[in-house]
Amino acid sequence: MADNLRISMVQSHIIWEDRDENLGYYGELLRRVSGKTDIAILPETFTTGFSMEVEKLADTMDGPTIPTIKGWAKKYKLAVAGSFIAKEDGKYFNRAFFITPEGETYLYDKRHLFRMAGEDRHFTAGDTRTIVRYKDWNICLQVCYDLRFPVWSRNVNNEYDLLIYVANWPEARKKVWKTLLQARAMENMAYVCGVNRVGIDGKGFVYRGDSMVFSPKGKKMADAGKREEVTRTCTLTRTELDDLRAKFPAWKDADTFSIQ
Repeated sequence: MADNLRISMVQSHIIWEDRDENLGYYGELLRRVSGKTDIAILPETFTTGFSMEVEKLADTMDGPTIPTIKGWAKKYKLAVAGSFIAKEDGKYFNRAFFITPEGETYLYDKRHLFRMAGEDRHFTAGDTRTIVRYKDWNICLQVCYDLRFPVWSRNVNNEYDLLIYVANWPEARKKVWKTLLQARAMENMAYVCGVNRVGIDGKGFVYRGDSMVFSPKGKKMADAGKREEVTRTCTLTRTELDDLRAKFPAWKDADTFSIQ
């Protein structure tokens, strides 16, 4: 099992509702981390911003978004995670992806749709969690508003080692973002990485970034800072995770439950 895993938080602005410009821009950002990381993590809906214009902006799995990401992953020899607006069978999804350099594609459709922005009126909620196996690490994908719902992220029997949240999380709720990322790490005894955008979107909402990585003990390991476009790379260590789970096996006493 690989002891170390390098993850890069790509904290950047998003050009409002302009898929082609965003694909070009983020492709250049990924080129810069080639050879320096194992996983590059992009913000939620990185090709469009958090828009409800789903009929105009959605992509199918045939393109252009997913084929472009596959090209990046292969060319730059890294896995890429993020989310985009997807269309399938006449429905629209806020769809997270994890694509490996070999072209393996894992998908997760956001379960908790942000009703305060009308997301629940335009998108269909997912109902299945996705846990990716990559470089001998188990990685769980979640999206933005999912962060507020701890049951959905509960790490039963240590089924994942790293929990990733990709987000468009407004500055007005920055305290919630920071607090819950740290809480998810400690309660699940896993690494947690949250990647947020910066800038102002087409509706005037301000995003300050604060992309972060927390250790299983809740220690902040990396912080991309506020309001700046930056890529931060952090190395996760298997030994730290295994030692905590062995010395303090609270996970063995977790409650059982089912999700309806």
